[in-house]
Amino acid sequence: MPRTSDHTFDGFYVGLISGTSADAIDAALLDIRAGQCRLMADHTAPMDDALHDAVLALCRPGDNEIERMAALDMQLGEAFADAALAVIARAGLHAGDITAIGSHGQTIRHLPALHTTVQIGNADVIAQRTGIMTISDFRRRDMALGGEGAPLVPRFHQTALAQSGRRRAVLNLGGIANLTILDGDTLECGFDTGPANVLMDYWCRKHTGARYDADGRWARTGTVLPTLLARLLEDPYFALPIPKSTGRERFNGAWLEARLEGDEAPADVQATLLALTARTVADCLRDVKPDDLLACGGGAHNSALLEALAALLLGVQVDTTSAHGAPADMVEASAFAWLAWAHLSGVEGNAPQVTGARQGAILGARHLV
Repeated sequence: MPRTSDHTFDGFYVGLISGTSADAIDAALLDIRAGQCRLMADHTAPMDDALHDAVLALCRPGDNEIERMAALDMQLGEAFADAALAVIARAGLHAGDITAIGSHGQTIRHLPALHTTVQIGNADVIAQRTGIMTISDFRRRDMALGGEGAPLVPRFHQTALAQSGRRRAVLNLGGIANLTILDGDTLECGFDTGPANVLMDYWCRKHTGARYDADGRWARTGTVLPTLLARLLEDPYFALPIPKSTGRERFNGAWLEARLEGDEAPADVQATLLALTARTVADCLRDVKPDDLLACGGGAHNSALLEALAALLLGVQVDTTSAHGAPADMVEASAFAWLAWAHLSGVEGNAPQVTGARQGAILGARHLV
């Protein structure tokens, strides 16, 4: 564990994030004492189709990117501020009760090979709208130290979900899947395994109009296509050693379309994409041999995906983090509340064994009122 603070900055913290799926802004309000966290309230603000589509369009190279990014940066800053104020009200608190907000923002580029990453959602707007110090830009210091800048949630997983005497894998199933491996209280490693929902969401919207396949119901109507699955698994990312991280820059609709023959039944492709997520996670756990696998993120609600994981991980107890005191929808937002506490408390937020950074570091930049 990184060193602990003197408790000077214990108090109430808000964490904000919109993940790779860009479907909603999640807000979590935590009471943090000596690094230990209690979730007081949570709030999810869904993105409408227009905002969702604007984010996804900016994730791809295109015309007029700087102006579009500037406008969306301000718009998302306002939306993040609204989410923060909503979760504070839900907790029955006031802005003056909150020590700080930790805002991850919305990733629009993650390019570890170039040691750069871009998140938007103007933190100065959040600070001025709420009247609360806001801490953001959590990833780039790790990258300046040679790290991937991702994943950043493993330190929080260690704080909230480690169990003495138990070997545990924590799996975040957002747009991209990432794993944290905990051996008792020790954080061994963490990394992105590959796509979780990003390809399934793309294919579902293209063929059904829905932004995601609720509970994997559409995937259940299809049959896994072994030849297609084999082609998808040929991507070199899956064989890369850790540390590693990825995003929409690699796994996107164009990536999928280039690997299709064109005559596949849409439901069969959806079933195969679900199998791809399950298989790539299971392959990463083959040598880890965890006692249990705890899932969080939107994919934790996909029973078809959890069943596929359980079938590939015989002897491993597959569950969600909700059953272990960390609501599955709020783990990432909670992590950025904890990272804000860590920033103020002088506690390292990254883990070199996860990101590959040369050293641990205090992450984030302060935006004052």
